[in-house]
Amino acid sequence: MTGPMRIGDAAAAAGTTPRALRFYEQRGLLPPPARTASGQRAYGPETVTRVRVIRTLLALGLTVEDLASRAHRLDLLAEDPPRSCASTGDFGPDTFAPVIEQRLAVLDAEIARLTRLRESLARHAGTVVLP
Repeated sequence: MTGPMRIGDAAAAAGTTPRALRFYEQRGLLPPPARTASGQRAYGPETVTRVRVIRTLLALGLTVEDLASRAHRLDLLAEDPPRSCASTGDFGPDTFAPVIEQRLAVLDAEIARLTRLRESLARHAGTVVLP
């Protein structure tokens, strides 16, 4: 589709649900859509592309909060070909680099915690007695 789409059509084209589109709007990941004369949301193809970018970033492990902090940069990733989210080739505070570094640190801490838990369980596997 190239013209305005209703929320159901836009959601289907992006591989998600109308509820997700409304959620992304509420969280600031999508700008408020245009409205038809009857008040229905009207989305363009750029919204579908942006939602696909959002879904990809969420699938990579970033959170909605991570993306909301850089929502103004999401359109750079939605371009064809995608542009860097670095403002001038650097990795300053306005880019995704700090967000990604922070998320990697959180994942590393969780992996370390789970590794310790696994090792502890493995050590006690033969001695665990259930009542």
